[in-house]
Amino acid sequence: MSKNNVYLLGVTTLINLLGIMPVWATEGGGSTYAHGTENAFVGFMPSPGFYGLVYASHDHLSKLRDDKGDEIELPFDVKANVIAPRAVWVTDTKLLNGQLAWHAVLPLVSLDSHIAGYSEKHQGLGDLVIGSGLGYHPSEKVHYAFGLDITAPTGNYKQDNLVNLGRNYWNIQPAFALSYIQASGLNADLKLMYGINFKNSDTNYRSGQELHMDYALGYALNNGWTAGIGGYLYQQTTDDKQDSTVRSNSKGRAFAVGPSISYHNNSGFLVSVKWQQDYGVRNRAEGNAVKIKLAIPF
Repeated sequence: MSKNNVYLLGVTTLINLLGIMPVWATEGGGSTYAHGTENAFVGFMPSPGFYGLVYASHDHLSKLRDDKGDEIELPFDVKANVIAPRAVWVTDTKLLNGQLAWHAVLPLVSLDSHIAGYSEKHQGLGDLVIGSGLGYHPSEKVHYAFGLDITAPTGNYKQDNLVNLGRNYWNIQPAFALSYIQASGLNADLKLMYGINFKNSDTNYRSGQELHMDYALGYALNNGWTAGIGGYLYQQTTDDKQDSTVRSNSKGRAFAVGPSISYHNNSGFLVSVKWQQDYGVRNRAEGNAVKIKLAIPF
């Protein structure tokens, strides 16, 4: 699953105007995916049927880091609140011995930015994500899925905005998700993704490709509850390009970790909550976030 990481898209424009442009990782230092969104049961595809999920997050970014990890001395405070409904249809169709599923996500976004004395607020729809996947259950405890997500630039975008609700370019993202689940004892989840970004036609800028992973590690208490840690790992693999010129030293990286707790029952209900703090940030903004995932079977 993907959802929009929308808060930094206009920062590059502002910093250019101020004459202190650093080397950014991806345009404006943001991504089409909000890192750390996924948590427990990410690799488990349920039985055929329709399912409704809601992802909610509050991200607070308060520092900018350059390519060496040093803080950029610029007043910076961005808050992003996102509610992202996700509709999932797990079909009866088998393909390559896997269960075929389809999904769509359309996030609702609220942004509040204060950067170098400038302020902006925006609310509205973000970028639409559609995708499909194949789910497998090789054992009672091990579950995995392969997927492909496409992000369409449906969110509002203006080049001169300080921040934007959409990225204004297409993204294709293959994914692999794996879950190790048991009623009591160690549980583990990961979702590995590789994002391929297309060009922003308004700025002629193409952000580099991105490798990232959401993870969770916890201990199940034999009553539906699991407690542990979760977060993400992020590494940009190729440099950005603008007007066919490679922007060297523009690769970003980061990782995050924090406490996580989840609850599920046999009917398919699931709720997970985690708080994560960014570390090791390069060419991006740094902050912390609260991530909530809710799954409700129809």
